[in-house]
Amino acid sequence: MFDFLKRNTKVEPIFEALEVDMHNHMIPGVDDGSESMEMSAECIRTMWEVGYRKMYITPHFCFPKYANDEEDIKRRYEELKSYLKSQGVEMDLVGIGGEYRIDDSFAKRVKEPHFLTVGSDKYLLVELSLHSQRMGFENTIYEVQMQDQQVILAHPERYLYIDVNSSKFEKLKDQGVLFQCNVLSLSGFYGKEAQSRAMKFIERGWVELLGTDTHNLVYAKALRDATQNRTVRKVLEHHEFMNKELVDKKIHRKL
Repeated sequence: MFDFLKRNTKVEPIFEALEVDMHNHMIPGVDDGSESMEMSAECIRTMWEVGYRKMYITPHFCFPKYANDEEDIKRRYEELKSYLKSQGVEMDLVGIGGEYRIDDSFAKRVKEPHFLTVGSDKYLLVELSLHSQRMGFENTIYEVQMQDQQVILAHPERYLYIDVNSSKFEKLKDQGVLFQCNVLSLSGFYGKEAQSRAMKFIERGWVELLGTDTHNLVYAKALRDATQNRTVRKVLEHHEFMNKELVDKKIHRKL
């Protein structure tokens, strides 16, 4: 059914260096990610093949486009776990989180949070619009932190409307926000500018986490191809990330 993944060719599991993926969209039918249980299984098999052994799943919460409900997502997560087990898919699903868009709905919920988080320390993964800047998003993040919630900003390299040298990014780091870049940004999947920006953030020591942001089979194939990408391999060889620590222990660095 998914022959184009070509598992007859061996792949080096270079992402064993990370072990844990903490950003993907493998709950079927709830956002722009996986469309079916079968697709999720194939994507997750590929993730295992390239070296991942544990994963948090993080569906979009973006109103009204993806008006997901936390309790429904938790139910669907358990259904996915059961399906993967029945299919013999090797992957340790260690938790269900969310990728929360900072929008009006999110801002209203900050003081009464019922968010799905990742990691043993309960980190909240948030994102901005890819197309336009929301005024005051830094204040919203600060309000989240005032609720004793740690924050991870998803793929800052993809917010092209904010200059890579903008003081906004530096202020977020000073504020204790963790940055998560996408693995596929490093391979050029999203274009040269996103790749360049990701590398600049990494070279500054601002990136604590890498995520696959896997949505579907196209992403899975790109992840497989990324095992041969020189930039990806160099980054994994020369830089340390905290993916494993999300499961194993508290994260203290750079907070």
